[in-house]
Amino acid sequence: MQDDAAKQAGAGAGVQADAGTDTRVSGKRSLVDLAIRYGFLTLLAGLLVFFSVFTDGFFSPFSAVFIFQSVAITGILALGVTFTLVVDGFDLSIGSTATTALMLSAYMMVVLDQGVVVAVLACLVMGALVGLVNGLLIVKTKVPDLLATLGMMFLLIGLQRIPTEGRSISTGMVLPNGEKANGVFDPAFLWLGRHKFDFIIPNLIPVSVVIFIIVAILVWVFLEKTRHGRLMYAIGSNERAAALAGTNVNRYKIMAYVFSGVLASVGGILLAARLGRGDIASGNNLLLDSVAAALIGFAVLGAAKPNAFGTAIGALFVGILLQGLTMMNAPYYTQDFVKGVVLVVALVFTFVLTGRRAGSNH
Repeated sequence: MQDDAAKQAGAGAGVQADAGTDTRVSGKRSLVDLAIRYGFLTLLAGLLVFFSVFTDGFFSPFSAVFIFQSVAITGILALGVTFTLVVDGFDLSIGSTATTALMLSAYMMVVLDQGVVVAVLACLVMGALVGLVNGLLIVKTKVPDLLATLGMMFLLIGLQRIPTEGRSISTGMVLPNGEKANGVFDPAFLWLGRHKFDFIIPNLIPVSVVIFIIVAILVWVFLEKTRHGRLMYAIGSNERAAALAGTNVNRYKIMAYVFSGVLASVGGILLAARLGRGDIASGNNLLLDSVAAALIGFAVLGAAKPNAFGTAIGALFVGILLQGLTMMNAPYYTQDFVKGVVLVVALVFTFVLTGRRAGSNH
């Protein structure tokens, strides 16, 4: 009897020890879950507080307008990158497509003396064609996405410089043939990049920001709430399984790159409208900033996947970071380094911690 009682007591102690261990493990999992889900948003809030305290004028309407304008263009391009990431691809030509749209819109109005409708439609068609060619190269000829879009990037960089022999396009410029350009930027076109709506404070919300918000909502609804969006995610998760389930994988992949090209051209149009000239060098950082925003979006709310909401927050983060560094007079050559550090931290939150959490469930 005594032996039985001792065995029961030992078993009870073992159960209590196991329960304590499970409680500690569960607590650690909860902390990791919280870090994954809210860590990046906490970092964003901390960044706002830091720049507001240590930078004069950061927390002001003027600074907000500048951030909103930069976020809008970067964010629209990043949403295009998000489409290709969803299908497990990547688009390196997004920045050069935007710059080509910038140059094309300026060329159509200043050199060819066309109106805003013709210029905008030409840019959208160009972006769709670039995306279509990228998609066909990847799907039909089996060229890896990085190589196909890299080749397109160099092709577009050269193509956008040929008509003006590498010069920017501005009103009254002298063309390579010696003639003077007689066209001007349509006021309706400039309105897209320069008009600001009143919101509590006069002239606070630029048109480009409104367009960005509309595009972000449409992309979110498409990817998260429609059958086509779910099929795109299925392709990115397991292309072979999606094909066996009857999904037209090639069509959806091409569609993703077409969307990417069109959104890149929208960003280029808004940038040209804001500058009021076809500046050949104005799109140099568009690729890096948009890719950073899309990848940072993986860490927002622990999504661990490309998503429209995370991309929008990532674009806002990049805009706040660059504006804060600029207002602190940080040297321009340090800004890419800081962006790189932030991107690495975001990816660590996304993949390392998420992998650890997934591994602990097995």
